[in-house]
Amino acid sequence: MSHSRSHSNPVTRVRRRTLLGSAVAAPLLAATGCGSSDDALTFFFQARPEEARVRLAIIDEFRKRHPDIRIRTIMSGPDPMQQMLTYCAGGKCPDVMMAWELLYSGLAERGVLLDLNILLDRDPAYATALRADSYPALYDTFTFGGGQYALPEQWSGVFLYYNRELFADVGLVPPARWRDAWSFEEFLAAAHTLTRHESSGRTQWGFADAWVPYFSAACFGMNNGAEWFTPSVRPTRANLGDPKFAEGFQFYADLAVRHRVAPKVSDTQSVSAPDLFRRGRAAMALGGHWLYSEFAGHDDLAIDVTVLPVGPHGGPGAITDVGSTGLSIAADSPRIEQAWEFVKFATGPVGQAIIAASGLFVPVLKSAMGAPGFAAAHREVRNLEVFTDGPANSRPLPVTPAWGKVSALLERGANRVLRGADTAASLNGSFTSDVDAILDTP
Repeated sequence: MSHSRSHSNPVTRVRRRTLLGSAVAAPLLAATGCGSSDDALTFFFQARPEEARVRLAIIDEFRKRHPDIRIRTIMSGPDPMQQMLTYCAGGKCPDVMMAWELLYSGLAERGVLLDLNILLDRDPAYATALRADSYPALYDTFTFGGGQYALPEQWSGVFLYYNRELFADVGLVPPARWRDAWSFEEFLAAAHTLTRHESSGRTQWGFADAWVPYFSAACFGMNNGAEWFTPSVRPTRANLGDPKFAEGFQFYADLAVRHRVAPKVSDTQSVSAPDLFRRGRAAMALGGHWLYSEFAGHDDLAIDVTVLPVGPHGGPGAITDVGSTGLSIAADSPRIEQAWEFVKFATGPVGQAIIAASGLFVPVLKSAMGAPGFAAAHREVRNLEVFTDGPANSRPLPVTPAWGKVSALLERGANRVLRGADTAASLNGSFTSDVDAILDTP
């Protein structure tokens, strides 16, 4: 799975955990096109090989309980949005589709996705139980224009992995819970203490970013008491010019360009941030749960997790992004009833228990999060509450059909700040107006 920062597709830029071409997955999944005339339920998703195995485990358990429903898996290539649009434009839409929080609204607005409220309303007892067991931030991120276009299936969020041995060597103990977050100043002091620039040119960095820099910077802005977009669903304006947001964004940029406690983008061209962390050359790495399987299980790397820092205008606790994917049903599926049975199973207690015990995903139901299987799959983590309380401390990323255009503009403007060519204050004025104009375009 590539860790390059040069991906042009919005999904690959946002969530590296799901990058995998269909050719790589072919030996694992007997995926065929959507045009087959048989009556199997088609399930379209994107995953790394080990993640795909978890999905197959859910499918196998579903088949035991529903032997009359056959499922054919369809593996996504690197551009799932375009792939789904191509399938659906040709009248061959997969019955069940993986949904990304940043992209599903474009499909919903085109009428590709079924409003699941139609099915939930038929079973009010189930709907009530599901909502009670769900985290509102995750469930509601797939609510668009009054419709429920997906049910969440896993949470990732972002937080900080840290090297316990490097922290112990300098006598530092980071926060263990979201509500006990450290301040920007405390975080910066720790990063300074953990950074060592050696005469040989080798550096041990206090912090490295294994996510997407301008998204990470936005999380720092949100942790300084500002929303990124208002409202979060179908936003009408960006808050890039909010002084609190700009201060948090600038604090993140300064970690590399001013304080030199984090590598600049140019520093990670040959060695990625996850590699720096694995090699003990970065004491902290910002990323989501998709990195856990890469960092865990190494005898020479003692890992744990901690929360993002909070700025002077944020708090009282730290927050993260929703970082969720869900499952949707095609509006024109000829197998809606079968698709609904599978979606309910995969996003319900049994499917979520399988996810919890896998160690590859974080479940989206409170019952599954508290089950023994989740803790057993994360034995290396002492600060388990960073995972278990993560969904409740999540804030949504913008949900808009215009996200592709907005993200391209944001990336260009933000990269000037992150390279040190300009300050976060430059994002105010005409730049913010240009973003707002895109949001306002019907």
